[in-house]
Amino acid sequence: MSQTTVGELFSFLENRFPFSLQEDYDNSGFLIGERESIVNGVLVSLDCTTDIVHEAIQHKCNVILSHHPLIFKGLKRLNFTNDVERVVRLAIKNDISIIAIHTNLDNHHLGVNRVIGERLGISNPRILQPKKGELYNLAVFVPKDHLHQLDEAIFKAGAGSIGNYDACRFAGEGEGSFKPLNGANPQEGKIGQREFVKEQKVEYLVPKARLGAVLNAMKTSHPYEEVAHHIYQLDNFHQEIGSGMIGELEQTMNLKDFLNLVKTAFNCGVIRHSGNLEQSVKKVAWCGGAGSFLIGKAMQSKADIYLTGDLKYHDFFIPEERMVLADIGHYESEQFTSDFLVEELNKNFANFAVRLTELSTNPINYF
Repeated sequence: MSQTTVGELFSFLENRFPFSLQEDYDNSGFLIGERESIVNGVLVSLDCTTDIVHEAIQHKCNVILSHHPLIFKGLKRLNFTNDVERVVRLAIKNDISIIAIHTNLDNHHLGVNRVIGERLGISNPRILQPKKGELYNLAVFVPKDHLHQLDEAIFKAGAGSIGNYDACRFAGEGEGSFKPLNGANPQEGKIGQREFVKEQKVEYLVPKARLGAVLNAMKTSHPYEEVAHHIYQLDNFHQEIGSGMIGELEQTMNLKDFLNLVKTAFNCGVIRHSGNLEQSVKKVAWCGGAGSFLIGKAMQSKADIYLTGDLKYHDFFIPEERMVLADIGHYESEQFTSDFLVEELNKNFANFAVRLTELSTNPINYF
């Protein structure tokens, strides 16, 4: 059985949940290690602490995949006086690589918030605040008899998906012309002579994260030496990329019963909430981690309740009586992200062990 390098593992994560989707303030990615190292085992956790590194050493895991980045801000010195610096030293001394997959996973429709929705039995989940600037239009001019070859390469590279549809594109027929100059090596035609060719103008929708791969596929599958093409960024919302989610319960519940469901599903020590326990809940919005920035969007979307973590006292005044706010805890909302990542790795790699941490890194206790 072939071995997997840490670089190959990172490339899998990049292809699945592109790191370009992370927020500007984030530091997700390959934080510590060498890409050429062979993966012996992966320990998955929400956070990366010294206890987590010791657990990795105990189980002979030389890669730690955490949701929250160990190094969030730049390290200006290494005096090993805090846990971050001690983790860096311990990981390097034991040849342990550390990868963080944070807000790129938060912003992906198959990531953190999908996991939350599934545990609550939410139907029709969709992104609460989709992002702009994540989609491009690529128009390519190609001879008609090479269209299929171009299609296959570009679709395989990640273009042409719209919601639940794949292999989407538009083609229109026209006449192209060109005149090869000295030094050219044309696929057809003669130097100094203008040529006229029946061509197709083909347009594809391309996610920003796949643009480089798609352009490379276009160039390698196209018959021309110089590929005529246009690229422009779209103002469309990308419905599969963005913050938070919203959906509906199968049946309307009163707030008390719904909060009991949440408390059981996420093992919450306490839920801080607004609202009357007898009011009805049907439409639910949520965001894993710290999501106060989406309160207004949840209200605008007519949610009955918005679930998140790290809410402040004054946040609870914002909705007044138009929507319930519920703070279920930062750790509690994201804890099952680790289970999801273990499942993803086990489905795609069979040549190394993947372990879910046995430790809780939640720094908060409830009295």
